[in-house]
Amino acid sequence: MALSPQQKKLDVAAAALEHLREDTVLGVGTGSTVNAMIDLLAPWRGRLRGAVSSSEGTTGRLRAIGIPVLDLNEVPSLGLYIDGADEANPRRELIKGGGAALTREKIIAAAAQRFICIVDDTKLVDTLGRFPLPVEVIPMARELVARQLAALGGRAAWREGTVTDNGNHILDVHGLRIDAPRELESAINQLAGVVTVGLFALRPADLLIVGTDEGVRTV
Repeated sequence: MALSPQQKKLDVAAAALEHLREDTVLGVGTGSTVNAMIDLLAPWRGRLRGAVSSSEGTTGRLRAIGIPVLDLNEVPSLGLYIDGADEANPRRELIKGGGAALTREKIIAAAAQRFICIVDDTKLVDTLGRFPLPVEVIPMARELVARQLAALGGRAAWREGTVTDNGNHILDVHGLRIDAPRELESAINQLAGVVTVGLFALRPADLLIVGTDEGVRTV
């Protein structure tokens, strides 16, 4: 029986929360699948020390169910980070940033001892790049970075009307076939004006939980 996209999101969210432990600080990502997880987090109110949030939207949702949101600078140890992705490959390398929260997401992923990514099976690909690759840029460098990305083989489109929580712009890079994600992540990180690229390959997910019509499976 085919499951609805929302049911798959609820299934992977519930599976991810099985990895949560009492008295820990949870890193929480951004997006519709993460929102499904936050909806299931209310029973953990009072059992967690708090959460570190990747976006203002997530912060509002966490506070609405009574979970304290902490500054990462004040957290000595972040045990677990749970987030979604726009694409994932079998090596647990990801494209993220469809929700424009990629910089804070990457910071939390770097700080976390364990990173669990929750997706439905439509997000799985053999080769990353079908989903346009988000790149957060300093506004004054937007056109400079777009030209540099074209030299790397992509077509960068400004996501007009979007300003990140950090006050920056997003370029969505189309037309890439990302056969070497780690190398491309490093190359884009070196471009002047780039804040973050939405490739999570140098620090991939530790566990990928996938919602399918047959149930939840892990990678």
